Amino acid sequence: MRSSRADDGPQYADAIERARARLGSVASTFVFLPSTGSTNDVALARSVESGAAGSHGLVVVADEQTAGRGRRGRAWFSPPRAGLYVSVVLSPGSARVDPVRALSLVTIACGVALAEGVAAATGLEVDLKWPNDLYVAGRKLAGILAERASDAHVVVGYGINIAAAAFPPELRDRATSLESELGGGIDRAHVLVETLAALARRYDDLLAGRFDAILDAWRGRAPAAEGARVAWSTNAGAMSGVTAGIADDGALLVRTAERIERIVGGEVVWL
Repeated sequence: MRSSRADDGPQYADAIERARARLGSVASTFVFLPSTGSTNDVALARSVESGAAGSHGLVVVADEQTAGRGRRGRAWFSPPRAGLYVSVVLSPGSARVDPVRALSLVTIACGVALAEGVAAATGLEVDLKWPNDLYVAGRKLAGILAERASDAHVVVGYGINIAAAAFPPELRDRATSLESELGGGIDRAHVLVETLAALARRYDDLLAGRFDAILDAWRGRAPAAEGARVAWSTNAGAMSGVTAGIADDGALLVRTAERIERIVGGEVVWL
């Protein structure tokens, strides 16, 4: 395993090495950066340099992102040491069973894994909100951004709020952190390892075609996926309805007055 060792790098690298038996191919290569623009950009660039197949399992961790981003190009607030900023290269397109479906469920599987990993590391009850957010006590704790690196490979980036940082005004009432919820300091390396170990387990589910196990686990952690009012925009105009679960390919189902709509992307507003 290769690692750049600076600041928190040795602590993270040592924790990964101790957990090696639980990580499978995840973190086969580990890179730590005290600060970077975006861990996803670093992982994507390395995928290009080494070929996507050669970058599978790469994990990039940073203490700060100066250009972190979420879905639809939004900025992700990533101040120094306030969060855990991670990107992982996976190859769900190489799944033995239905690789197309495995690719379609990457974000769902990673959401489940992060919720399970945070719960294992902290004991907190973590909820999921479609398509890629983790919540604790009604406030956002973490988010996921999956980006294609090749036909078979995906860079999965996730950010977990660790410290009770001074969130921007627009986030103060909507975001939380592990320290805020637990009332004390957090072992960042432990959170990293538990989330990576859970990700490795759910990645194995994708490769083996255990899609129902992933979907059932997601549904069990997503109370807002049924019975919540939502609104979204289409080419035909604004629409609204009540959530009716998720389809087997991960699409959000919404019941309107006329029919059940499938939402596979775009912006959903939870009312």
